[in-house]
Amino acid sequence: MMQNEKAAHAAGTAGILTRADGTTIAYSKLAGKNPGIVFLHGFKSDKSGGKALAVEDFCGERGQAFVRFDAFGHGESAGRFEDGTIGRWADDAVAVLDRLTEGPQILVGSSMGGWLMLLAALARRPRVAGLLGLAAAPDFTEELIFDAFSPEQKQTLLRDGRVLIDDCYAEEPYPVSRRLIEDGRQHLLLHGPINLTCPIRLIHGQKDEDVPWRTALRLQEHLISDDIEVTLVKSSGHRLSEPADIARMLDVLESLLRKVEAATSR
Repeated sequence: MMQNEKAAHAAGTAGILTRADGTTIAYSKLAGKNPGIVFLHGFKSDKSGGKALAVEDFCGERGQAFVRFDAFGHGESAGRFEDGTIGRWADDAVAVLDRLTEGPQILVGSSMGGWLMLLAALARRPRVAGLLGLAAAPDFTEELIFDAFSPEQKQTLLRDGRVLIDDCYAEEPYPVSRRLIEDGRQHLLLHGPINLTCPIRLIHGQKDEDVPWRTALRLQEHLISDDIEVTLVKSSGHRLSEPADIARMLDVLESLLRKVEAATSR
């Protein structure tokens, strides 16, 4: 979404959620009906991305409750990005669910947010009524970062506790910490059944150069839910932020929401 489009966007109520350790999570919230929707952003992204704002607009027009937030070390939230871990970010998502939402929720996770939504859903299974993953990237710290490191980078990580890697979206490299890699190993999901039974929708671009599109197929094989639909888009890349991608995302979300509404109204 371009800057002028963001300026025209009618945002929800901004707020700050303080965690038990004193760190803060910046969020934006819309009051509305349930099922509510929570958007989880990707690695090195934030709550002000085009997909998050599009979902907020969708919820505003529909009268649906909605929350988007910045995970630890991202956007306007407290902490250094380098100190973040998958476990910490998943805990942030659970804290948002517990303290900023009520009743059944649909989680929408982009890239890393797709991993976090799965972890949050496992932690709060009764509260999560549906999932929508956008280029979901479970296990990326191991499979897409550590496994891609050269022997020299792995030695640097062990010796120095961090390694700098190039960022294809920015000029400056960014740090990957040993803590991020080691913590990620405690939350890997693609090595056994994932005990989630809610309706799940996965969208992945087949021109994704960051997260292989076959990840979506692997993920649906591990999820025990029988209600899973995978949409592969031949022309789309990782960000899924083009107008056609946004329209597709909202169409899938609308369909998922109608299904969850029907199930929760019984």
